[in-house]
Order: sequence, then C-alpha cells, then structure tokens
Amino acid sequence: MKPVQIVIAAIVVIAVALIGFGLWTLWPERERQQGGSAVDSLARIEIENLQQQIAGLQEQLDAMQLEIDGLGMMDAIASYESPGSADETPAPFPRDGENTILGDYASVVLIAGRRDVNRGLTVASPSFLEGFLGRPRQVLSDDCEPMDNPKLKEMLIVEQVGPIKVQMLRPALDSLKEVFGKVREADQDLYDRISTAGSLCVRRIRGTTDRTSTHSFGLAVDLNIDGHLDGFADGKTQLGLTILADFFHAEGWVWGAGFSREDSMHFEVSRQQLERWRAEGKI
Repeated sequence: MKPVQIVIAAIVVIAVALIGFGLWTLWPERERQQGGSAVDSLARIEIENLQQQIAGLQEQLDAMQLEIDGLGMMDAIASYESPGSADETPAPFPRDGENTILGDYASVVLIAGRRDVNRGLTVASPSFLEGFLGRPRQVLSDDCEPMDNPKLKEMLIVEQVGPIKVQMLRPALDSLKEVFGKVREADQDLYDRISTAGSLCVRRIRGTTDRTSTHSFGLAVDLNIDGHLDGFADGKTQLGLTILADFFHAEGWVWGAGFSREDSMHFEVSRQQLERWRAEGKI
C-alpha cells in the first residue's frame, strides 16, 4: 500500500473509532449493561447522526481509494477535494430549553442490526396461535371480517389506549396501555405524535391460501409517527418507531422490523408473552 493510502486509511480508522466511542458513551449506562428500554430520545437522535457520519467516512475512504488507484499519487493528492463540508456536519442538539428535535421523530432512518431487534423473543406462528387460542374465523379471505370464535370474541375490546383507539384482546390491550404509559412518562412529545394504521383485522396473510394473520387474533397493532405510513420491506423506518420498539420489546412484543420482509410499523405479542398470560390465567 502506498504511503498516502496508509495515511488516509489511518485517518478514517481513527475517526470511525472516535465516533464508535461516542456511540458507546451516548448510550445510557443501563442500556449497555441490562438491555432495558431506552428513554433518552435526544441521545437516540445523536446516535443516529453519528452512525450517518460513520457511513459518510466509509464513503469518503472508498472514493479516495478509487481516485488514488486511477491517478498518480501526487496527482491524487493535488486534485483531491473532500466530498464533505462543515455545513453538512449535523449540528449538536441542545440539551435544555424547548424540544428542537420534534421534526426528527418522523424522519426515515436505516434499521441498525435489523435481524437482532427481537432478541430473546419468538414470533407466535399462525399454527401456534390456532392451536393456542383456536381459529378466529373458520373461513378467511383477503378482507377484514368479524371474528366468529365465541371464546375470543368475549375477550375482544374496543377502547382508546393512550393516543390511539384499538380493538384487541383484553390482555394485549392492557399490555399496550403499559407500553404507552411508559412512553408518555419518558417522552411526551413522541407520545403525542403516535398514530395507528389498524389493529384487529380477521383475514388470511396476503399471498397465502389459509394462514391467519396475527392481526386476526387481536394481538397486533400497526403504528406510525404523524400519520405517515412506513415504507414496506425497504429496511428503513421512522426514527420514532425505533424508540417505541425498545418499550415494546421490554413488554414482550415482537417488532416487524426484524421480519424477513421488514414491516417496521407492525408490533405483535410474542409467544413468550402469550404463554406467560396463559400461566397467569389472563388468556
């Protein structure tokens, strides 16, 4: 490797290391030690900005490598211009006064570690749910239809839960209240911006002939920020949903961001939570 390449690579590696250290120090101490719910939304915003800086540094390194390979070493040094500028560096967020990050809750970001967001939790498959609770409706279609399972219908409740109105089984609705209560306590501004795209919908999973959707059992809800629906299967989500996901995970809910076909506005009760409710006589 030529000297200039070594110098440039060293600069980028050091910068990435410093930003990585910044990510570590910004993450709340109890999060690092216990994996609990994140409550510092401002820190989450700053972490996302730092992650974007890391990606930008990697792009700069790749661009410099291509330029060096295509030109002589001295020509590359003379002609090189940094693709970044001081104006493009994200400004630090103030830590007092009015909340200046309101517009960021609905911003779209990449989902970091997408396959690990449901660590420790298991998806309740359609076959498990039917064996555990019974079939919510004997004949399913692609359209939302009423339940005809009398036992499940007895547990079905329509109620205003925090910022949204939902129709769910009673234990799931109570659990959702717990989630939103903690979100409100930690971040009132985020709480006030939560919207829903639906809860109960008794139908088959689209693209299948007879597999029941988790929505069919009143055990799932679709959420968004400011009424803007999240793009499906694009590996991205709204920043506010990444914050909500921590609270849902702590309450035993699975986040659709971790599905093979990413669906990050979707939250559903995990198999572990259902089995816990059964043991407690709630379901």
